[in-house]
Amino acid sequence: MQKLLQEISQCQVCAEYLPLEPRPVLRVTKKSKILIIGQAPGLKVHTSGIDWDDQSGKKLRTWLGVDNYTFYNSDNFGILPMGFCYPGKAKSGDLPPRPECKPQWHDKVVKQLESVELTILVGQYAQKSYLKDRFEMNLTETVRKYNEFLPEFLPIPHPSPTNRFWIAKNKWFETDVIPILQQKVKEILK
Repeated sequence: MQKLLQEISQCQVCAEYLPLEPRPVLRVTKKSKILIIGQAPGLKVHTSGIDWDDQSGKKLRTWLGVDNYTFYNSDNFGILPMGFCYPGKAKSGDLPPRPECKPQWHDKVVKQLESVELTILVGQYAQKSYLKDRFEMNLTETVRKYNEFLPEFLPIPHPSPTNRFWIAKNKWFETDVIPILQQKVKEILK
């Protein structure tokens, strides 16, 4: 695993399309119990090099019901974004993850994971890629049917502050899905 992570850390596959130098941000061990597949690092995460080191990460840890110490223990949570590097700014939020990472690296990483009991799919890019034809007509309907993907996957929206309107409009997510997510996390990490 270390050799693969070292290779990824030096990846230049999409360098010509990035606004900044490549700085792949991911974190896994062979023992990671819960795998989080999100979008791509934002500018703050790119700068720090620490995954989910921003407001989205704070919200995600609240949704998971864990503290920083538990979250940043890579044997608990592995982080495998759809795009490993900051893709740049869009009109609203960041650009989509670069498409090169998934075919280049994901299968190689996932094959080395020995202990994953749950994969949390954060946002539509991860959900479309991993659920394929099981992805519903949109993210809302996919998250609403979360129980159809358990025990392997649990789809959730991105915890970005830009999604606050989605959260406010879909109160069922926090009342129905978050308790299940926290229960699963607690059971796996016990």
